[in-house]
Amino acid sequence: MYKILGALFLIVSLGEALSANLPIPDFSFNSIDGGIIHLNDYHGKTVLISNTASKCGFTGQYEGLQKLYDKYSSEGLVVLGIPSANFHQEYKDNGRVKDFCTVNFGINFPMTEVTDVIGLHAHPFYRWLLSEYNYRPRWNFSKILIGPDGRVLDTFGTTVRPGSTKIEKAILRSIKK
Repeated sequence: MYKILGALFLIVSLGEALSANLPIPDFSFNSIDGGIIHLNDYHGKTVLISNTASKCGFTGQYEGLQKLYDKYSSEGLVVLGIPSANFHQEYKDNGRVKDFCTVNFGINFPMTEVTDVIGLHAHPFYRWLLSEYNYRPRWNFSKILIGPDGRVLDTFGTTVRPGSTKIEKAILRSIKK
């Protein structure tokens, strides 16, 4: 009996581990510049995704995200900003968000339109992260690192700054593969 229960536990655990290491399906987002951003277009690259907000105490992290993009984009890093008003600190007008980011931080990495990242209307990408990885942003500037194979490598909370050693080491490990 114990051997059967042990085998079932192993099968269930292995299944959970495998499902939590699935490559991300080809989700698409509306670009803040018009057009569509397909995550599959970044296959073979390391992608750092951050939900962002223009009126947050952490908004200065835009500068760090841009510095990472400037420093590592030639080595295969893509930074993707996903403005979200879920925490009530983002403009609802995409043009205003774009202007804010361009004027104040010189942002030139790809950004989506204002997008829900939590709740009933969360983008399918974030619903997938919740179901497969039990991950959801707890606040603005939560970050997800995706490897060149499309698998989630790590997540970083709001207080982990883009230029932190922890994030840079994770990026370097991924782009050096």
